[in-house]
Amino acid sequence: MRRPGSRCRRCSGKFSDRTAFFPVTDQSCRNCGAPLVRTFVDLGMSPLCESYIREDRLNQPEVFYPLHAYICEQCYLVQLLQYVSPAQIFSEYAYFSSYSDSWNEHARRYCAAMAERFKLGSDSLVIEIASNDGYLLQHFVDRRIPCFGVEPAANVAKVAVGRGIPTAVRFFGDAAARELIHHPGRPNLLIGNNVLAHVPDLNDFIAGMKTLLKPDGVITMEFPHLLRLMQENQFDTIYHEHFSYFSFFVVEGAFARHGLTLFDVEELSTHGGSLRIYARHSEYTALSVSESVHRLRALELTLGFDQLKTYALFQEKVSETKRKLLDFLIGAKRAGKRIVGYGAPGKGNTLLNYCGIRSDFLDYTVDRSQYKQGQFTPGTHIPILHPDRIFHTRPDYVLILPWNLAEEISQQMSAIREWGGRFVVPIPEVRVL
Repeated sequence: MRRPGSRCRRCSGKFSDRTAFFPVTDQSCRNCGAPLVRTFVDLGMSPLCESYIREDRLNQPEVFYPLHAYICEQCYLVQLLQYVSPAQIFSEYAYFSSYSDSWNEHARRYCAAMAERFKLGSDSLVIEIASNDGYLLQHFVDRRIPCFGVEPAANVAKVAVGRGIPTAVRFFGDAAARELIHHPGRPNLLIGNNVLAHVPDLNDFIAGMKTLLKPDGVITMEFPHLLRLMQENQFDTIYHEHFSYFSFFVVEGAFARHGLTLFDVEELSTHGGSLRIYARHSEYTALSVSESVHRLRALELTLGFDQLKTYALFQEKVSETKRKLLDFLIGAKRAGKRIVGYGAPGKGNTLLNYCGIRSDFLDYTVDRSQYKQGQFTPGTHIPILHPDRIFHTRPDYVLILPWNLAEEISQQMSAIREWGGRFVVPIPEVRVL
């Protein structure tokens, strides 16, 4: 154990009781290339959040990686280091968008709004990057608007193809964009919903969108808003599949570097608070920049998102949430209560691993996805069962791990109240419904 004030031979820095230790990194900011030295939040070690475990592999070793987010001191992008390639994460993926009713409805409303706003018809082309199982593009198909998906996970893309949605199984970047120009062509609307955070080579990805987009075309992208992540203490949305966490002014600068202008932005309630940005070629000035762009940029700067001190207190908020959740679980178990989980989402696996919640607290969790049923959560090895199991075992508490869907889930499972069961939501802090 080092005494305060002694030197670390690894980094030649000094330790003290009052100063944080910033580990040395060998990676640079994926946005601006500056060195990454300042911690945003350290969530310890965690496996890949979608790496569910089959029963016959429960006694096999698992790989854990540091779940340590950094803040770039130059451009203020919050990001994780890259430990594995996208192919290791996304080539076969456990997330199917269609299992959420509210998310499907969100997609349907989006398609209707975009078709009307940008006058999309049978002579238009819509391309979605990371199109998953076709949950979104199916609504353009219903409107007879030509569409095309780009999805790296073959098992997920197969479902989209079955829905009649042409899909290229590949990762997107500038090289892919140059091929897609020839088939299916340049899109009027290029969509990337909840994909930007999953991209390790951010500049290549944005450059690809610039290459592919039709001269008068529009890009829309949705992603969780860093402002809401911090205000609502949504630390569990940090996991290895999410490489970056964006504020508006940071993503605006990243797009501008590649000749793309953000001309509109909407704040959404999805995923605990997201942004939908609208981009165009900077040289195409027919679409003027809206007041909402200026307003949101000004809000973030007023709140200090361009100052490092704004990010400094997040770690303690996260630690306190962990303590409160464990206090609740320990008290409930000591009182003889049965607790189970609902859902096995990526965010839930971050929460379970960071807080050390295993089957000593949760008897099991349930999920509507048949892909996950019969498997075990990564790292914590909690069995994942069909939702009907809850009605057989009649637990006292159901911990909702996908808390962003708490309203939908509590309505679907409202019958638990018949035996006095109650829902528990862990974020931003423990609430019993």
